[in-house]
Amino acid sequence: MGNKTASTNQKYALLSVFDKTGIVEFAQKLSVLGYAIVSTGGTAKVLTENNIKVVPIQEVTGNPESFDGRMKTISFQIESGILYDRTNPSHVKQAEELGIKPVDMVVCNLYPFEAAVKDEHVTLDVAIENIDVGGPTMVRSAGKNFKNVLVVVDPADYSPLAETLASGDVPFEERRRLAAKAFGHLSFYDSQVAQYLRTETSYPVEITLPGRKTIDLRYGENPHQPGAVYMEPNTNSPLKNLTKRAGRELSLINVTDINAGLEAVRLFAEPAAVVIKHNSPCGIAVGSTAKEALDRAIQSDPESAFGGIIVLNKPMDRAAAEMIGAFKDETKGNMDIVAAPAIDEETVTYLKTLRKTMGIYTFGEIPAKRTQPYNIKWIDGGYILQAHDDGIEESFADWKVVTKIQPTPEQMKQMQVAWKFISRIRSNAILVVDKTIPMTRGIGSGQTSRVRSTKLALEQAGEYTKGGILASDSFFPFDDSVKLAVKHGIAAIVQQGGSINDKLSIAAADEAGIPMVLTGRRAFWH
Repeated sequence: MGNKTASTNQKYALLSVFDKTGIVEFAQKLSVLGYAIVSTGGTAKVLTENNIKVVPIQEVTGNPESFDGRMKTISFQIESGILYDRTNPSHVKQAEELGIKPVDMVVCNLYPFEAAVKDEHVTLDVAIENIDVGGPTMVRSAGKNFKNVLVVVDPADYSPLAETLASGDVPFEERRRLAAKAFGHLSFYDSQVAQYLRTETSYPVEITLPGRKTIDLRYGENPHQPGAVYMEPNTNSPLKNLTKRAGRELSLINVTDINAGLEAVRLFAEPAAVVIKHNSPCGIAVGSTAKEALDRAIQSDPESAFGGIIVLNKPMDRAAAEMIGAFKDETKGNMDIVAAPAIDEETVTYLKTLRKTMGIYTFGEIPAKRTQPYNIKWIDGGYILQAHDDGIEESFADWKVVTKIQPTPEQMKQMQVAWKFISRIRSNAILVVDKTIPMTRGIGSGQTSRVRSTKLALEQAGEYTKGGILASDSFFPFDDSVKLAVKHGIAAIVQQGGSINDKLSIAAADEAGIPMVLTGRRAFWH
């Protein structure tokens, strides 16, 4: 690609960066390669202090930097120098007549809007001052004219680009790659600005979601599918801090299982543990300590726990880790992944003795409130945004006892625990919770028939159905599941209600002399 106009052999590189990482070294290399360096404000100052000759931007524009730096690069001279097509004779002639200096390279990164709004107390005025205008204008112009102008937004590209330039011109495909990266960077930046300024509570007609790669996955859902994890900037999701302490790298299923586990245990202030398989819990429990919670979660369904993923909402200590050791000793069963807010070095060392390939991960504290207002469900070619299913505890005030017999305080407490549990179990879901211990005893999930889910949960719970609590994530369309639960000794039922056949289910509970509570709120999870 041509880097010269008909009127001059001089090449110009425009350098205007907020992040000065590597810019001095890159500018030095460009100077050696014959580029005249045009620069602005702080960038020009740094380069000059390092003995790099700089053409001040005002010498090109003919105008001073103005309005506290808001106006410096935006000008007819600069944008013309970037945009005119060197392969178009008419453009070349106009550039000569107008005395336009050809800008052959734009090196730019933008005002730190992401860093500015990371502070939840940032004022609107401060945030607005960190919205870059001139930088994106130059980058967009250079990206459009990438056949003639190189555009560089990432310091990681400085060194390899300098090497390529030293050995000749930059190939078309590399120019195109840099341009694509530049437009992606602009979209990432602008989507953050839009997200920050957006105040409407409804769902906008157009929306973009910024994402930055944080993990290259071992593979996706299957070994033949590559994949990577992307996180939104400034999210407070624990997954952003996911750190490997030992063992295997993560696959897509590992990450989604950890995420499902986080969703389950974040509902509790007290120590909670969950064993996850394929995004669905096979055991959830609460305890007075992490050890007690984990022991209960594993014992909820030891058979399904084999090869599962453990997630805790409290740090894992040696005592909790020994529950995994006991599980291995008793059942010859292994766990694939352990994830907790923190794990001390002694405990990591112990866990490594249990299974060399077991992934050991930490993710920091689980925040009470999320920064991202949307829950995203991906579909072919797009996605669905919805509100998170939060505020479960607040919904307890709307529950209604619809049977003649009232639940005991202990039963009501267990129902509330069961409702939290079931809100994070794949629908259709039926759950049996122990009569006094906050732990699952039987889970029937992912079924297309509610009565089939009921049968699975009751079968798994076995002897623990007697006196236990049964929860349904939606209403019972018939009374068959209620009668089945009663037959197995279930002592109380909590369900959504709202079916035209509610009266049949209520009558079945009354006939058995057990309480039934309607939540008035569904708890589907897909």
